[in-house]
Amino acid sequence: MTGDDARPDPIDGDPLDLLALDDELSPTERETRDRVRALVDEHVRPHVARWFADGVFPLDLVPHLAEAGLLGMHLHGHGCAGRSAVEYGLAMAELEAGDSGIRTFVSVQGSLAMTAIAKHGSPAQRERWLPGMAAGETIGCFALTEPTAGSDPASMTTTATRVGDEWVLSGRKRWIGLASVAHVAVVWARAVDPDDPAGDGRPRVRGFLVPTTTPGFAATPIEPKLSLRASVQCDVVLDDVRLPADAILPEHPGLAGPFACLAEARYGIAWGATGAARDSLAAALRHAGERVQFGRPLAAFQLTQAKLVDMALEVSRAQLLALRLGRLKDAGRLEPHMISAGKLANVRSAIEVARTARTVLGGDGITLEHSPLRHAANLESVRTYEGTDEVHTLILGRHLTGHQAFR
Repeated sequence: MTGDDARPDPIDGDPLDLLALDDELSPTERETRDRVRALVDEHVRPHVARWFADGVFPLDLVPHLAEAGLLGMHLHGHGCAGRSAVEYGLAMAELEAGDSGIRTFVSVQGSLAMTAIAKHGSPAQRERWLPGMAAGETIGCFALTEPTAGSDPASMTTTATRVGDEWVLSGRKRWIGLASVAHVAVVWARAVDPDDPAGDGRPRVRGFLVPTTTPGFAATPIEPKLSLRASVQCDVVLDDVRLPADAILPEHPGLAGPFACLAEARYGIAWGATGAARDSLAAALRHAGERVQFGRPLAAFQLTQAKLVDMALEVSRAQLLALRLGRLKDAGRLEPHMISAGKLANVRSAIEVARTARTVLGGDGITLEHSPLRHAANLESVRTYEGTDEVHTLILGRHLTGHQAFR
């Protein structure tokens, strides 16, 4: 199961780089991209079709991701690499060129779980958890979404109740990435913190660090799936889970806490989608050059060239958008509506590129020898998580008009 999942032969003056975007990257940024690309070529591409077919996430890949400094790579200290936003984005693009499930692992671990601890945790919590997570020895998950609270996290029903020197958590979570293989879960629940001097006695959303071996915590993988098969998503049950008082994340109570983490994940998605799109285009271009029909390669037909051109333009536009977001983020100027624009536009484009690439591959395109349909299936999940099209459309609509249309 290799086929077009193998990288196309190098070509002088890469035709996939229509706008010479490589010139916009620094030597350090290119080195990071090429290093992650080599990791994907060696450790992901030869195996990803089988992982997808079997519906498994390869835990033996985690040490390679950690060794490459990809876990919490945008964070500083505690063993994290402290890389720039553009370097992080380039890495996400290369990982998703391998498979969305692999990029999702790095996103859940770093942009969600590790970021929650780094941004909202105490010094003791950061010291306890982050070094092991950066080293890949400890896996984390981020439990926000519930069976009846997806796009509307404010309606969550999971609760945390203070009983003496303990917190007791009860509730249900759904579509929680990595939960069944994680060692620690960042669980968001409604709670009244008696130690919060600014509290007014009303419950607010708070984060809690829950070791997954704690009695009452149970995670069950959601199966079977048609998308993100080389990944793990779970239903989580919290049945009177008892935690020490210091399990609460002390900083930034309210939905601003999880939303700050979601912004990091959404930024990575805007880049990751470009990788899936570019890989789909590369597979189609290679196949079109090799497949002969009516005495000519498919690439010599006008209709095929039109498809390739349309895909290449979409990939280039998505890469430009992602790079702009990265430069803004590194400059401290990235705003939430900009992230929504990148996530919405680039995932939409990537899905269309993957679907069009499949048509170039003909009937062979429905096999796992080729990547585009696998990417297209994965991207349906990427399109849904970290904010649906509708949510990001309304975020942008609010920015443009000043009117809140969510309720």
